[in-house]
Amino acid sequence: MRVREAMTRDVAIINAEENLQQAARMMAVMDTGILPVGDEGRLVGMLSDRDIAVRAVAGGKGPDTKVRDVMSSEVMYCFDDQEIEDVTDNMGDIQVRRLPVLNRDKELVGIISLGDIALTDGSGAATALRGIARPSAQHNPGGA
Repeated sequence: MRVREAMTRDVAIINAEENLQQAARMMAVMDTGILPVGDEGRLVGMLSDRDIAVRAVAGGKGPDTKVRDVMSSEVMYCFDDQEIEDVTDNMGDIQVRRLPVLNRDKELVGIISLGDIALTDGSGAATALRGIARPSAQHNPGGA
C-alpha cells in the first residue's frame, strides 16, 4: 500500500512569520498537535505543541514570538508514492510519529501519522511505535 492511500490530506500550513498565539489557536481549532510551516510556498519546518511548550514557554518566550523562532527546521518527510512499510520502518528509525507527505514536485500533499497507519496496517504501526518508544541517545547517553 502506498502512503497516498492512508495519509490525511486536509492539512493546514502556518506561515513562518505568524506568531505562536496564532499557531496555538490553529492547532486548537484543528485538534492537532503539529503544523507544517511554510514560507513563500516551501515547507521550511514543523511546529508541534511540544515545540511551543519546551522551546517557547519554558524558554520564557511569549505569544508574539514568531513560529520561525521555535519550529523544528530539520524536516523529515516522505513521498506520497512510497510504500507504507518503508515509511513506517523509517518513522521507527528516526523516532517520529508523524511525517509530512510530499509529491515528487516537493509540494505538501498530506501528513501520515501512526494513527493513519494503524487504520490500514496495525502491525506496521506497532513496529514503528517500538522504534519510536526506545530511548534516544539524548535520553540514554550511556547507551544502555
